[in-house]
Amino acid sequence: MVITPGIPNLPYVMKDGMKHFTLVAEPVTQQLLPGLYMNGWGYNGNIPGPTIQVFHGDRVNIRVYNKLPEPTSVHWHGLDVPNVMDGVPEVEPSPRIDPNHYFDYQFKITNPPGSHMYHTHYHTAKQEMMGLGGTFIILEPPQKQSVVQRDYFIMLQEFAVIGLKEGTLVPGTYNLDPMSHDLNFFTINGRCFPYTLPLFVNKGENIRIRIGNLGMNAHPIHLHGHQFKVTATDGNSFTESNQYLKNTILVGAGETYDTQFFTNNPGVWPLHCHIPHHISNNSTTNTGGMFTTVVYK
Repeated sequence: MVITPGIPNLPYVMKDGMKHFTLVAEPVTQQLLPGLYMNGWGYNGNIPGPTIQVFHGDRVNIRVYNKLPEPTSVHWHGLDVPNVMDGVPEVEPSPRIDPNHYFDYQFKITNPPGSHMYHTHYHTAKQEMMGLGGTFIILEPPQKQSVVQRDYFIMLQEFAVIGLKEGTLVPGTYNLDPMSHDLNFFTINGRCFPYTLPLFVNKGENIRIRIGNLGMNAHPIHLHGHQFKVTATDGNSFTESNQYLKNTILVGAGETYDTQFFTNNPGVWPLHCHIPHHISNNSTTNTGGMFTTVVYK
């Protein structure tokens, strides 16, 4: 299974040969740093929402309840689904979900194993920047021998938190301005460093780190102390001859990448966006923002 540190997996109930999931779009008060919270929108109490994990060939029913003050939808980013299930009601036959209503997204998983995302596609500029998105993983078949010992997903997001003077961090609960281009908090799985959760590994392991970007900026993600192979993008695997070595990869808005590396250099190794302002919290000078660590002895 894939681990999304700090984010739960979405449970399901098996009924009539179909996996039934429940997503609730709702206001969420998210802790970015100890004592510092933002009022955003998420799913099932989380920003990003819970991780959905399925297999190729699964039939799924994802019931989405809307507890927001306005209509919404869910788009299954990168998945090949019927048009009526694609979740863009302003231009497609997909229905919008009005407040206090629900819709059952029902489809078969036809994509191969890979890393995907889900997010709102109604009033997108506002709702996505309020936090409405999550991770969608199509797993390798259980009978297939895994090439990795640990498998992580990190989701990149960014927010315009209002009410804080630039260069200060004052405990409290703050609202968001989702239409602002002046973004001041940059997160991994909904948290800012040093509140992000480390990726714990052991020496001598093959590690996969999947990266997804739900924000509007591209983020060059850099791993210290190791070179990694880029093995897939947007849920599409590269043949071995097309894989390539990097230690920094630019993850554009709406993209996912899968990377793999071998743990042969113990330590506490930074993994972070390489845009300097994105590894600060509201322009304070200490390390923060879109930053975590890979830890092993």
